[in-house]
Amino acid sequence: MVEGDSDWDLVSKLVTSQDERGVEELMAKHRARLRRMVSARLDPRLAARIDPSDVVQETLMEAARRLPDYLREQPLPFYPWLRKLAAHRLANLVERHIHAQRRSVTREKPWQLGLSDASIAQLADHLVATGSSPSRQLIRQELQDQVRAALGRLPYLDREVLVLQFVEQLSPKETAAAIGISPEAVGMRRLRALRRLSAELGEHDP
Repeated sequence: MVEGDSDWDLVSKLVTSQDERGVEELMAKHRARLRRMVSARLDPRLAARIDPSDVVQETLMEAARRLPDYLREQPLPFYPWLRKLAAHRLANLVERHIHAQRRSVTREKPWQLGLSDASIAQLADHLVATGSSPSRQLIRQELQDQVRAALGRLPYLDREVLVLQFVEQLSPKETAAAIGISPEAVGMRRLRALRRLSAELGEHDP
């Protein structure tokens, strides 16, 4: 059993008893978190064509079908497993709607989860204190642009730690499971990323 994952016992009981209603309730418990993840990661180029709720619904339907596989393989704690299914679905959408229309050199680049414009704004709000006056709103937009650029210069895992914890609101243990590092490494990467962003953003200290 995946250590510390209380959902694993519940999944085992539901699958053994073939309790379809219980499976629906289990999936519903994670719907809001999963929608937050999909909304945060939806490529801005797909925002006009893809409804995050549809992605979440398709992910949960796939997860329900694959519960026996989850029990057998025990790959991750339950929510990080759901999140991984959603990430694969987002990758397929990017491939279908964007990469397929480009030259093969684009498809050869490794795909990584992106960030929506809203998630950048949310992360900037977490990292930078901002006011509500017109002048502060202008500064806020400038800071969002600076945060986006600074995030792009961070190592991928450092950036992921910030997004997973500040935007997707994962716990350190869930963050560690999602990206395959230890909880201690999560803390180190978070601190390093915040220090680097602080240095790059200057007076607007995270």
